[in-house]
Amino acid sequence: MNRAMPLVIGFMLAAPVFPLACGAGPSPMPSTPVASEAPTSSAAPPPLPPAAHHSPAELDPSLATAQAPEVFLADFTTTKGDFVIEVHRSWAPHGADRFYNLLKLGFYDDTRFFRAIPDFMVQFGIPGDPQVSPKWENASIPDDPVTQSNLRGFVSFAQTGRPNSRSTQVFISYGNHPRLDASGFAPFAKIARGMDVVDALYKGYGEGPPNGSGPSQDRIQSEGNGYLDKEFPELDHILVTRIVEQ
Repeated sequence: MNRAMPLVIGFMLAAPVFPLACGAGPSPMPSTPVASEAPTSSAAPPPLPPAAHHSPAELDPSLATAQAPEVFLADFTTTKGDFVIEVHRSWAPHGADRFYNLLKLGFYDDTRFFRAIPDFMVQFGIPGDPQVSPKWENASIPDDPVTQSNLRGFVSFAQTGRPNSRSTQVFISYGNHPRLDASGFAPFAKIARGMDVVDALYKGYGEGPPNGSGPSQDRIQSEGNGYLDKEFPELDHILVTRIVEQ
């Protein structure tokens, strides 16, 4: 896996982020609140399913050779709830194939949404086990032509800015960012259900080094989930993923 910043950020940070539309103001309170009218429940929320774990041998790039279906769905169960990604191979074949293989291997299970920038995007895809990261350091895929724009809810692979640098990290756009199209970020999928869950993912840590004090990608690759869970415990997790072929 390339240890350079997998999403080109210099030009992004130089330009202002695109704010989402403002929501409505606070709702007025009733003049005479009646406590007895509020619904109550003593039932605890259902427990989250355990995170799936895979051995380093199961997460080897040599196993990532299948061709993706033309269209398929991927269910993501996270600590904030579930969302579904709809993948279209015709949009970006190399990206769709890589994503399909990573899902088949369980690569994204028990990983963290380590980079979430309000009004911009949320990024994931560094393995939680530091023994896995070196396997993917040089396992990049060819670039795809950009056939779709980077709009809200669309999914693209991160890259370093060098040709053919996409590997395992992807991001979901929080807004419409067509300026990314000219830089070669080729969407291969979109959120089909659960964009409210994606919107709710924890964003409090901000950008990582050298532009902020959020998680360091180098340290995630070398130390894994142990580093993130100790120093950035509020990050949301991907617990388990599942392919649904159509």
